[in-house]
Amino acid sequence: MRRLAFQISLFLTLLTSACAPTALPKAEQLPTLVATGQPAGYGLENADRVAIEFLDAWTRSDFDEMHNLISFASREATPLVNFRSTYETVHEVMTLEALNYLPVTSWRDENNNRVVVFSYSLHFKTRLIGEFDDPARELRLIFDDQAQNWRVAWSQGDIFKELDNGGQLRLDTTPVRRGNIYDRDGKVLADMENPVVIVQVVKQQIEQFDICMATLTEALADTPIELIQTRLDRAAPDWRTEVGTIEPAAYTQWQARLESDCNATFDNRKTRWYHQGSLMPHILGAVGYLGEADIPAAQAAGFSQDAILGRSGIEASQDELLRGKPGARLLIVTPGGNILREVATNPVQSAEGVWLTIDSDLQQVLLDLFAQTYANTPGLTDTSKGGSAVVMNIHTGEILAMVSWPTYDDNALTPFPAIGKQAAQDIITKLNSDERNPLLNRVTQGRYPSGSVMKIATTMAVLDSGVFDENTRYNCGGSWTQDNVTLFDWFPDGHGLVTPITAITQSCNPFFYESGYRMNQRDINLLPEYLRQLGMGQVTGITEIAEDSGYIGDAETLRVKYGVQWSFSDASRMAIGQGEVEITPLQIVRLTAAIANGGSLYRPQLVMQTGILDEISYTLTPDANGNLNIRPEVITMVKEGMCQVTTEAYGTAEFIFRDSSLQEIGVCGKTGTAQDLPRPTTHAWFTAYAPRDNPEIAITVMIENAGVGISGEGSVMAAPIVRQALEYYFFGTRPVSNTPTS
Repeated sequence: MRRLAFQISLFLTLLTSACAPTALPKAEQLPTLVATGQPAGYGLENADRVAIEFLDAWTRSDFDEMHNLISFASREATPLVNFRSTYETVHEVMTLEALNYLPVTSWRDENNNRVVVFSYSLHFKTRLIGEFDDPARELRLIFDDQAQNWRVAWSQGDIFKELDNGGQLRLDTTPVRRGNIYDRDGKVLADMENPVVIVQVVKQQIEQFDICMATLTEALADTPIELIQTRLDRAAPDWRTEVGTIEPAAYTQWQARLESDCNATFDNRKTRWYHQGSLMPHILGAVGYLGEADIPAAQAAGFSQDAILGRSGIEASQDELLRGKPGARLLIVTPGGNILREVATNPVQSAEGVWLTIDSDLQQVLLDLFAQTYANTPGLTDTSKGGSAVVMNIHTGEILAMVSWPTYDDNALTPFPAIGKQAAQDIITKLNSDERNPLLNRVTQGRYPSGSVMKIATTMAVLDSGVFDENTRYNCGGSWTQDNVTLFDWFPDGHGLVTPITAITQSCNPFFYESGYRMNQRDINLLPEYLRQLGMGQVTGITEIAEDSGYIGDAETLRVKYGVQWSFSDASRMAIGQGEVEITPLQIVRLTAAIANGGSLYRPQLVMQTGILDEISYTLTPDANGNLNIRPEVITMVKEGMCQVTTEAYGTAEFIFRDSSLQEIGVCGKTGTAQDLPRPTTHAWFTAYAPRDNPEIAITVMIENAGVGISGEGSVMAAPIVRQALEYYFFGTRPVSNTPTS
């Protein structure tokens, strides 16, 4: 509400304006002459001026100036320190952020000309209640002989009239239950069914404060004593204050002592529970206490500084929907708690549920496959820190599964873990010391050389640029040499004569070394620019969880990064996904999906729908936020090369898929085996889409440092996981798992 500015000299004109509400007293006609012998400043306009100065000071929270403008009798009754404390307490209870006023009218008391009544309205802006008006307020002024001027005849009733005679201001808040998270089929992934007990105390009911604090410190061992003290310091003596939370088992142990030492009372609450805590912690994230930097924004949204809100993953990105907004009522009550007046109210804004795009059954299958692979492959746990898998709908960008291995129990990271505090602490201790970095989401934040899966991108680049064409033939030997630089093929005997299509199918390194060399001869930036155009080394646009952009180097970045000059060999290595290449599995699956759908790069999305019951507030809309911009005939050639990988005898993954039921629908893919120098072990990749003719999904699997030689190849380590996941997705064939998922 705007403040109505006006000149004191025109105040009598204002009195007759139409803005004065009829519910307020009308100004009586006053004589324009002051009686003989009355002091200067006795006029009504001077009383108005003092009232306005008093209210102006209130808008600034200038309590010293306000105190100067009250009568001497009022000052004696309420010294400055008490006056200031009264207003500060009221402001804190209200969660006041700002106030403004609107003058309405003024008149002399009909029984005493030395008393003026100034009528006005106030507009409050608060954190928890929001904004509200308090109209028809009156400020009484008396002509103070000592000041020889008008002064406010102040009492607590000038804050709210019901505060006179013992009325107390109280703010009641209504917490909102955090919304559930579901998978795409409505299975509950996270809810508020983990019971805890809230411990409450009233300061003035604590007989021996030191003993109480000692007991609270023991009972609430996970709540810092400084936080307990802060909560009590901020509370009025008669407030019932929540000082901490304990588990039901601890409540049984501590109830009697808390009651005897602190006169404590208790309230049952429910907190976050992740039903399958190890299934998708990298997606769901976790809730937790606010960081210092987050407190102002949370308080502005109506939450206390010790609120538990989303800290990572979906819990964080969808926090505003999941948390709702607490309700609040500002009341004036008697000392006994009876309500005298409801000043303002702000109803609860219900939390919304969030439905993910994730198929939790497919997610579980992939998690089981990783557990089996690591448990059953000799030496893998010694060489490999982890792996990842991601499945995307090629027409919408929906993420159907996203596994980052190793996993962990999400419940361990919540303030009140459903698995118990000791079990949670054991997990956290292991997480902090685990060199595998289980907290890393390897799908979106892992940066790796891609190896030969990059060849599908290089093929599009070399053909679309016109450096090679569909008629290009190349004799693929066991090595490639140019200007005293020799690079080798993975197959020492070579592959013989290849085309762009069969070069993909057989994964012929020399063909791609030559592709990189030829493109570099035309323009040293040609290959890096094409790879970025295809989404490599670029963020995908996923918004629900954090992602890394990866890296595609070029002459300029190489100069800045290492202070060395770019050479043709850098382009040749880049063409096979080595050298200045660091990409994420999410970028590879997005590229694979774009090839399958004909060129559209969709933004990966994890949220399918949000809302409350049948009231849907959001439904996923596919977002093609990029395009390959590659000629259709080139994409067709790349698809043909990928489809032959699983069907032709010379295909690098044919032996994995030859006896699979997937042959009925066709799987098109690309293997990758990436060096991770100076380590001898290689990263194993396989990316694919299916079915062949009417594609639905793309899938990428990657295992870090899977092995040496054949044991570390993408066809041996990653392709079998893809096969079994696709067999489950299309035919319901579920792998049997007796292995742990951690």
